[in-house]
Amino acid sequence: MRVSRACLVTATALAAVGLVAPTATATNGPRNVNVNPFSVHQGGVLTVSASGCGHGGTVTSNAFQRPAHLPASDTTSFATAKIRHNATPGHYNLAVKCNDNALVATHQFTVLSGRGARGGIGGSLGPSDTEMKVGAGLVAASAVGGGLFIVRRRRLNRGEV
Repeated sequence: MRVSRACLVTATALAAVGLVAPTATATNGPRNVNVNPFSVHQGGVLTVSASGCGHGGTVTSNAFQRPAHLPASDTTSFATAKIRHNATPGHYNLAVKCNDNALVATHQFTVLSGRGARGGIGGSLGPSDTEMKVGAGLVAASAVGGGLFIVRRRRLNRGEV
């Protein structure tokens, strides 16, 4: 009877270890790395997605102001990275490394020159000097024209020509 009890305890222990083991293993490393958008302007923001980093990870590139951090996730993780304002336009590579694995996955993206359009304010912060001069000229011309119209109308009402 003692042998059967020992076998039962051993089998139960092995079953418990077997059920817990898959959750304690390390991930296979980063995979399915994608960037959005593929082409980003200097000073812009790039979103990086990667799978396989169950305990989080880091995204690095020469074009980034600082490394971006991937949060821990059993599925796909997302990180945002800001591109340096003085990054040289061209093709860059980024590297994704998980915290629990030595494997590194890379992906390419492009940095474009300029800042791009600033949505919501029409692509600029204010009118240029030329636009201000043209606007002032139009306002002045309409004021002079309106004044002449009123003076002429007064003369016609009084019978003068």
